[in-house]
Amino acid sequence: MKTSPSAKLRELLQSGTLAVPGAFNAFSARLIEEAGFPAVYMSGAGISAGRAMPDTGLLTMTEVAKEARHISRAVQIPVIADADTGFGDVDQVYRTVQELESAGVAGIQLEDQTLAKRCGHLPGKHVISREAMCDKIVSAVRAKQDQDLLIIARTDARAVEGLDRAIERAKAYSVAGADAIFPEALESAEEFQKFAKGLNDPTMVLMANMTEWGKTPLLSVDEFSNLGYHIVIFPMMMFRLMARAMEEGLIELRAYGTQKGLMGRMQTRKQLYEILRYEDYDQPEVPMKEKRKVGALW
Repeated sequence: MKTSPSAKLRELLQSGTLAVPGAFNAFSARLIEEAGFPAVYMSGAGISAGRAMPDTGLLTMTEVAKEARHISRAVQIPVIADADTGFGDVDQVYRTVQELESAGVAGIQLEDQTLAKRCGHLPGKHVISREAMCDKIVSAVRAKQDQDLLIIARTDARAVEGLDRAIERAKAYSVAGADAIFPEALESAEEFQKFAKGLNDPTMVLMANMTEWGKTPLLSVDEFSNLGYHIVIFPMMMFRLMARAMEEGLIELRAYGTQKGLMGRMQTRKQLYEILRYEDYDQPEVPMKEKRKVGALW
């Protein structure tokens, strides 16, 4: 039988801490796969930014599910989907999990912010009650068809209630059925270590966010591994690299009126076509005699 994406992800987690870059569309996901990374993180912030919108929960569940389907089809490696707050209460969470699992993702991340969510590293966040988030997790677990599908519970409570309360929430989320815990915006390696020790569950998958210019210092994947974390996501790294490169290229084009000086910094046509797997679509013309055969059968 064919191994499901979720089963692949669980198998990968047995091999060590995973570095998982963030994709903002199918093409960026394909680049992640081609670079040899084991999995893709479908970044809500990246998808929002690609639509020139902030990461404040403006995307609909339908938009996110559609993007998840495009990304999952583009790669053979597992995809972890950022589903924000689940787009509503327990019923909306139930449908969100159904739609995203149908789209082919291997893991679904849900957070405990209020519906008017904010980027996890900005001030002014608010969280729902621990009980309300547990209800969402229970609903998410009930909704999944593949029991290997990872339900990842993110808590933003560190910035709102403090680290100890965040640990208490994580324990409750584990009891509610979460397969992985994601503490957002911790502020030091010591806090990550205290969180892992406080959770005190060696079977629980722990995920860390290694975003740039956030509250968390830049730690390596090896450092996170030593702290007891199993997945390290880099949600906006690719988007930020792309944006700076495009800005610089446009400035040079505006200044000189030609892209000649930029050619060495571009992906070539050949490289682009290889990523797109152009040859899969460039089929030879069917001979007329074969067309006649098919026509006769019909």
